[in-house]
Amino acid sequence: MTSTAKPDAATGTLRGGPRRRRVRAGGGRGAPLPLLVPALIGLAFLVVPLVALLVRAPWRSMPEQLTSAEVWQALRLSLICATAATAVSLVIGVPLAWLLARVEFRGRGLVRALVTLPLVLPPVVGGVALLTSLGRNGIVGKWLDSWFGVTLPFTTAGVVVAEAFVAMPFLVISVEGTLRAADPRYEEAATTLGASRFTAFRRVTLPLIAPGIAAGAVLAWARALGEFGATITFAGNFPGRTQTMPLAVYLALQSDPEAAIALSLVLLAVSIAVLAGLRDRWMTAG
Repeated sequence: MTSTAKPDAATGTLRGGPRRRRVRAGGGRGAPLPLLVPALIGLAFLVVPLVALLVRAPWRSMPEQLTSAEVWQALRLSLICATAATAVSLVIGVPLAWLLARVEFRGRGLVRALVTLPLVLPPVVGGVALLTSLGRNGIVGKWLDSWFGVTLPFTTAGVVVAEAFVAMPFLVISVEGTLRAADPRYEEAATTLGASRFTAFRRVTLPLIAPGIAAGAVLAWARALGEFGATITFAGNFPGRTQTMPLAVYLALQSDPEAAIALSLVLLAVSIAVLAGLRDRWMTAG
């Protein structure tokens, strides 16, 4: 006997037949055990260390730990340097993303690979690379020192440079992706009406990609705030001058583990705040 039931396009249910049931995408009612078990193990692998950090936190002495002058000094320096590194990334990273997304030129793939290289490069190697290029005897740093008297290593400015080096690729990738998704015809229409390419970018394209720039800036800021390897290699670990929060955590771990946990919780809180700020972009799917 042939069924006369027909699917309702609006509700996704079968109508006209003896039974009604909702048609579900994928058709499955539960996860198969061979997938569920490793998924739960992966979840525990990521969550348990964070839970352990909260369980072992010295809650009673937390106010004393977090109100010390050294902690606030490191936190203040971290916030200032991360913000400055993000500003540097915006000034030079957004034009770089536009170049990769909008301009066809030979070797663009190689340039994109070089831009994203700091994402996979060990941070300590990045610090060594900065020393060999911008150090006092580096290929660029020696000219900065002799011509302008500018010395970057082991200074607060060196912290900003190290953080911008590792954080800017996050901004470039985010902005380039947003530019590729944006319709270039609006920019072309502005140029046909007499606007220069820079004016079209500033008045038309920039407002369109503002959400992508904001998301990339938040990611870059968070990455800069948590930077350790390149910072300690290129800028050192001098309290009040180059000692950021991650460096303070590392130093405290060797002598006062409770203080290291307290400082780690501060960075954990900042990370959660970053995720909360990006929830509308990444965490509402499904």
